[in-house]
Amino acid sequence: MVQTTLLPISYLGPVSYYAAMLQSENVLLEQWEHYVKQTYRTRCKIATGNGVMDLTVPIEKPSSKCAMKDLRIAYKESWQQIHWRALESAYRNSPFFDYYRDDFEPFYSKQIDFLVDLNLGLHEVVASLIGKLPKVELTQAYEATFEDGVVDMRNAFSPKEESSYKGKTYYQVFDQKFGFQNDLSIVDLLFNMGPESILVLRP
Repeated sequence: MVQTTLLPISYLGPVSYYAAMLQSENVLLEQWEHYVKQTYRTRCKIATGNGVMDLTVPIEKPSSKCAMKDLRIAYKESWQQIHWRALESAYRNSPFFDYYRDDFEPFYSKQIDFLVDLNLGLHEVVASLIGKLPKVELTQAYEATFEDGVVDMRNAFSPKEESSYKGKTYYQVFDQKFGFQNDLSIVDLLFNMGPESILVLRP
């Protein structure tokens, strides 16, 4: 088992992200890095009746290089309504959506100013539903390199590239139409597998 894993603060991160957490004794989440566009920090992938769909949280354009912890969410468009309707449409026929909807829906009805607060709040829900995940700590300053014992995975996950993650397959609502969709958002696993999600995440 890895001693410490350093990860970005993701928005409903992919299955591989949570599998990496599960293989670590300690988890550090990076809040001091400069914002990077088009990453899982602001987006997730879900399986819909029309194929894989990206859900992206809009952010207010920073005036200069901005640390993740200071990044504000933009509310010029009704992105929360769009995201929740997409999740509802994609997963209302999944085995566990009705069980977990009350845990997630509040994040799409209240305004949260900072991206980090949204992502961490959703992570706490995910962690409570999965169980067995190590507690996370936030970085206290930006460091480009770390000592031995820390696995730096800040740039290990990209929605722009095909995932190399080879985890276990599991039931998905649209698998008869599209086949198994690999490494989607953790909510895809939770809504489809519920308490058995931990078994899929384990190596």
